[in-house]
Amino acid sequence: MKPTDFAEHLTAFLSTYLTSQKNVSKNTIYSYRDTFKLLLRYCQDVKQIPAERLTLAKFTADLITGFLDWLESERKCSISTRNLRLTAIHSFLRYVQYEEPAGLLPLQKAMAIPMKKTPKAVVEHLSPEAMQLLLAQPDRNSLKGRRDLALLSVLYDTGARVQELIDLRVGDVFLDTPAVIQLTGKGNKTRRVPLMKNTVHVLQRYKLEQKLDSPSKNEYPLFTNNQRNKLTKEGVAHILAKYAATARQLSTIVPPKVRPHMLRHSKAMHLLQAGVNLFYIRDFLGHVDLKTTEVYARTDTETKRKAIEQAYPDLIDNNLPDWNQDQALLSWLSEL
Repeated sequence: MKPTDFAEHLTAFLSTYLTSQKNVSKNTIYSYRDTFKLLLRYCQDVKQIPAERLTLAKFTADLITGFLDWLESERKCSISTRNLRLTAIHSFLRYVQYEEPAGLLPLQKAMAIPMKKTPKAVVEHLSPEAMQLLLAQPDRNSLKGRRDLALLSVLYDTGARVQELIDLRVGDVFLDTPAVIQLTGKGNKTRRVPLMKNTVHVLQRYKLEQKLDSPSKNEYPLFTNNQRNKLTKEGVAHILAKYAATARQLSTIVPPKVRPHMLRHSKAMHLLQAGVNLFYIRDFLGHVDLKTTEVYARTDTETKRKAIEQAYPDLIDNNLPDWNQDQALLSWLSEL
C-alpha cells in the first residue's frame, strides 16, 4: 500500500523537522507524538478512518474540532490539555503549509481554530516559612536523607523544572566562587543559575559522600535512585510528597498537596517579594517571554498590600467609640 501524504509529512515532522530544524526538547517531541497517537485513535474509533487511509484532504478543520471536543467529552481532558494538543496540531499545520502550498487554504482554515479560554490559574506556592519547614524534614543523620536534602535544596534554590533537575550531571555543578549550576531547559537552551551558600555547603558534602568529586564522574547523573540510575519525575514527586506529608503534620502552613513545580513557583515568588526585578527573574527561570514571568507579579498580593501600606497613611481611625456606651442610641433602639 502506498503511504499517504499525511503519513509522509507526519513522519518527517516528528523525526526530522522538530529535532533537526526546531531543536525542541525530547519532552516536547513526546508530547506532540502523544497528540497524534490520540488523533489516530479518534479517527479509527469515531470517524472509522484507519491510519493508513488518513490523508491531508481528510485532515480538515471539522475533523480537528471534533477531535478536540472528543478529548474534553469522552476522555475528560481539561481545557489546558485540549489547548496543548491543539498547539501540537498548529505546529504540524505550519510545517505542512510550506510543504504543500497547493492546499494552503484548507490548512489555514484548520490553523484558525482558536485556543479555548481557561480561567486564570492561581500560582500555587509555599510561603518562606513553609519552605523552611519542608527542608527541615529530611533526616540529616542518614545518607539517603542527606541526598534528599541536597535534591530539594537544589530544586528550590535554582527554580529548576523537575526535568532540568533529573537531567543534571555532576559536571553541571560548579561550586567554586561564584557557585553556579548549569541547567538545560526547553529547546535544549542552557542557563547558569547562582547557588546560595547553604546549598553550596550541602552539595559539597553530598558530592564527597557519593564519591562524585572526581572529574571522571562529570557525565554521571547528579541525583540517582537506589539502583544508581537517574531519578524519574515520579521519583522526585514521591520524595517531595513524603516530606510534605511529615511537614504538614507539624503545621498547616504546608498545603495538602505539594508538587515539584510548586518549588519553582515558590522561588519566583520569594525573589519577587525580595524586590528582585522581573527581568532578572525571567532570566533566572529561563522564560522566553516576560509575559510568562508577569503571572507572579499578578499573584503576589502580599507585596501589593505592603506597597499600598507604605504609599498611603491610615485614614480610618480604628479607635471608634463603643456603641454600648451611647445611652441616646440605646434609648432610640429600645423604642423601635
